[in-house]
Amino acid sequence: MYLLIPAAGMGKRMGSDRNKLLLTLLGKPLLSWTLIAAETSQKIDWIGIIGQPYDFPEFKSILEMTSINKTVELIQGGETRQGSVFNGLKALPQEAENVLIHDGARCLVTPNLLDRCAEELLNCQGLIAAIPVKDTIKIVDNNQFIQDTPNRSNLWAAQTPQGFDVNLLKECHQKGHQLGWQVTDDAALFEKCQLPVKIVEGEETNLKVTTPVDLAIAEFILKQRLTS
Repeated sequence: MYLLIPAAGMGKRMGSDRNKLLLTLLGKPLLSWTLIAAETSQKIDWIGIIGQPYDFPEFKSILEMTSINKTVELIQGGETRQGSVFNGLKALPQEAENVLIHDGARCLVTPNLLDRCAEELLNCQGLIAAIPVKDTIKIVDNNQFIQDTPNRSNLWAAQTPQGFDVNLLKECHQKGHQLGWQVTDDAALFEKCQLPVKIVEGEETNLKVTTPVDLAIAEFILKQRLTS
């Protein structure tokens, strides 16, 4: 299985002036923990890290420090996550038929979740890891007044990895580029192209590290894992 890791973003909400994946969690950069999960996965054998060239020297140092034995390619990212993933798709080896895309900031992903998504992708064209929403969700207008309360039983919070047929996802990205679609994940492109996307149950601990509070929670979860 082929894995793309978008890692081109900055840490503005983290209060950082550099790539947040270079921030440390228990003494290792966030990206290291993501790579450790990919290295441990039984299904993944090729990894593409999508970033900006000015981060590549530190990415290379992380790879050396993490002792990754699988094939790894560094791929130049775009101006947006969407553009970065499109670049990553175009950089995949020609023989790649399916691909998993996993945000580097979800550094607590387990090898088991990566493997479950890889296995399920053999039976569908597109999928995402997601978990049922536990909170009551409110839809509000621009003046912060509630307009609706959707049925929580039908709501799932999207995570990554997300997995797709490579050729279909390339076509969706190309169409999105031509029509100016701006989406926040690849599943949305699939949806806009009327293609089915399946849910694979994710993990409560597979949080996206975006703020200092997220980093503190991730540290707590990781300490629990390492001592259990």
